Amino acid sequence: MSTAAPTDHRPRWWRRLDHAAGGLTLDLGLYTVSAAFAAVTAATSTLVPHRAWGGIAALGYLAAATLAAGQLLVRHRRPTSPLAGTAARGLVTALAVAGTVLLPLLWQSVQRASGRTDRAQEEVLVVEGSGRRLLETGTPYLGPDAIAALPPDHQLLGYTPYQPGMALFGLPRAAVDAWWTDARIWFAVGTALALVLALRLLRQPIAGAGSPRHDAALLRAVQAATVLPICALTLATGGDDLPVLALCLLSLAFAATGRPGRAGLAVGLAGALKLFAWPIAAVLIIWGLTRRAGRRVTAGALGLPAAALLPTLLVDHDALVENVLRFPLGHGLVSSPAQSPFPGQLIATALPAGRAVAAVLLIAAGLAIALRLTRRPPRTAPAAALVCAYGLLAAILLMPTTRFGYLLYPIAFLLWVPALDVPGIRQPASEDRPQGVDLRA
Repeated sequence: MSTAAPTDHRPRWWRRLDHAAGGLTLDLGLYTVSAAFAAVTAATSTLVPHRAWGGIAALGYLAAATLAAGQLLVRHRRPTSPLAGTAARGLVTALAVAGTVLLPLLWQSVQRASGRTDRAQEEVLVVEGSGRRLLETGTPYLGPDAIAALPPDHQLLGYTPYQPGMALFGLPRAAVDAWWTDARIWFAVGTALALVLALRLLRQPIAGAGSPRHDAALLRAVQAATVLPICALTLATGGDDLPVLALCLLSLAFAATGRPGRAGLAVGLAGALKLFAWPIAAVLIIWGLTRRAGRRVTAGALGLPAAALLPTLLVDHDALVENVLRFPLGHGLVSSPAQSPFPGQLIATALPAGRAVAAVLLIAAGLAIALRLTRRPPRTAPAAALVCAYGLLAAILLMPTTRFGYLLYPIAFLLWVPALDVPGIRQPASEDRPQGVDLRA
């Protein structure tokens, strides 16, 4: 192992844009485009919670864009002014989070507790229902017979297509019916805790090293996981993907700072919530093998999801299979509403035997990624994040059943890559040199 300078994996055009005017140009663009997106959402969305979010978030983004424009003017007149520095940009980002995530989330939660039935997406109801079932029966899942016995318009809500750990976010609502027990509140709490810990890890002064550019990269990473509309909208109206994403980012932060065992625990917690984290766990296990730490990563990455699955498997095997396997694969009693018009979904619906064609393409993409991992295993956290981003992007585009909101995963992983290049951390001399994986690790 040798100490290597951080490597910027981003395209040159993106680096120029990101660094223009100390990052303020991209800040202004982000907030302005996001304000337009929120306004369009408020005016045109067919989902009532989305429209409610857009009406508030548009004002929050517009306020942040105004502040960013003011910072640009200050920088133009006084380039060294602290009002245009990274700390001031961070304050504007915090205000943007408050206006586009926290305020809409709290408002919808309070209105829902007051009797509004159109202030939460279906996944919130599903998670809260799974929490109640976990308390009452020991499993968050309904069996196929119980789902079939529901009225046809309630059968979709009878499915819980998550891992058993997700039901924990529904436990507060099972105990008390109040605004603060809304599952989204606890999604937000879990997300915030994981992101704060990840940032603290990545900001630690290691060997006396510090970098203003790295601080700017951390700020951009925070924006990618919070104020980016695809994340802000998801957390305020549904939210179940955000704690999964935050735990995956935390696992990459542990990997970036040389803590393989904790990286495995963090991604294992994510895997106990949702299947989306399992590919991230596979990549991190391979990363751990290159560092002779494969067993430490694997213990948490596979052990925690297995521990979460075992009790539900013993209580009701059929219910687990129906919810976690059959329904996501399109073989449940009702079809999943996740039908965003990506290539996989279009192929599955427009071509003869389209679902089989889409499945073949998805398997081919998986094999290509597996071959890449075998020949060039990721030896650094940024390299692992890139593999996760491109791999999930390919899967999302090719899956017959998918959602537009799932794009928050690859986008966040890509934008976290610079933040994972921590100054002062000892890294392999080259992450791209083809190497064999030491299976003794």
